[in-house]
Amino acid sequence: MNILFVVKEFPHSQVIGGPIIIYNRIKYLSERHTVSCIAFAPHEPTDEQVESLDRFCKELRLVPCPGPRGALERARDWIAGPVPPYFMLNYSKQMYAGLGEMARSFVYDVAISEYSMVAQYLYCNDDLAGMKRVMSIHECYYLARKKVLGVQGFSREGRQALLQLKGLKDFEFDMYADADKVLTLTPEGRDELLAVRGGLDISVVPHGVDIDSFKPASSRPGHPPTVMFLGNFPHDPNRDAAVFFAEEVWPAVRREVGDARFLVVGRGPTPDMLELARKDPSIVITGEVADVKPYFLESDVFVCPVRMGGGFRGKVLEAMASGVAVVSTRLGAEGLPASDGRNILLADAPSDLATQTVRLLKDESLRDGIAASARELMVEQFSWQHGVEILEGVLEEVVAKQAV
Repeated sequence: MNILFVVKEFPHSQVIGGPIIIYNRIKYLSERHTVSCIAFAPHEPTDEQVESLDRFCKELRLVPCPGPRGALERARDWIAGPVPPYFMLNYSKQMYAGLGEMARSFVYDVAISEYSMVAQYLYCNDDLAGMKRVMSIHECYYLARKKVLGVQGFSREGRQALLQLKGLKDFEFDMYADADKVLTLTPEGRDELLAVRGGLDISVVPHGVDIDSFKPASSRPGHPPTVMFLGNFPHDPNRDAAVFFAEEVWPAVRREVGDARFLVVGRGPTPDMLELARKDPSIVITGEVADVKPYFLESDVFVCPVRMGGGFRGKVLEAMASGVAVVSTRLGAEGLPASDGRNILLADAPSDLATQTVRLLKDESLRDGIAASARELMVEQFSWQHGVEILEGVLEEVVAKQAV
């Protein structure tokens, strides 16, 4: 097959969070198929980052991210934008033009949009005539904005989510209905979409982890008791999770384990996160790192205190594969066939999250047992090869219908 990926954020080998699944899909599909990619690049990539993906692609094209929209532009978007205001955050004529040039220069069997935000470039796009269109939904924005509103109420974030709901439901689900196939990362994600719009053609293609790269250390270096969280923090569910844990959970953990530190790893920490670290030296914020694996190796517990959003948290898979015991909210562990108390500890209330985190920090035997069981789950069910084989089968089925 000839496959064209349309991607929200450049998925190079060093990226963390959601885009790593896209990097690995391209990497493994390229072994048997011709793959190209067009993606937004949030900043000027290094030669190493470009090479890490370019070697798997027939063509790799990077498009500058749309700049921030001023107050007048946002008002115009609200009144008469070509798409709902939330989708205007990523609206780019350059992306449309680049995608059209690629479609005219080579015959692709199928285009895959990774993230709903770039599914708009597949929707009703005449440049893609004759090409099957697959929309990979890491997170449904309509449902995610509703969750933000439910959690944040009428705070600044909640009011913003309310405004972003304008026109979102109809536009987003009309996009999905127009696709030849919709992909979700979890059965729960599929069921949420079908509850809103029955009849969508949806397949579940799970996340994965590189079990050879992310693996337990033969010995861990000496370090203070360490709790880790990982994320791309411009993505608000990650920012909210970090701030929620730091403000409402971490003080209780520190009362029980006085020398513990909270290690927050990932790109784009926000001002409120940095202010928390300034006030509390036990909170360590790294910013963007070239490789997350060393941070797993110096951590005792990984937390995923996510309260908003949807999809699958690849960060949890990486922690489990690395031999780090995980404490998560139930939403953070969505889609993961893990068993509470066996290979993960689940909690939602701040006091319960603190209790479970402290249990693992204090009980090495419990911590090691949960980590070993989680690693076994990763090896058996979540290798990248397994997920890409499922995706390959779905794409072949979609493309085959073209000839009917």
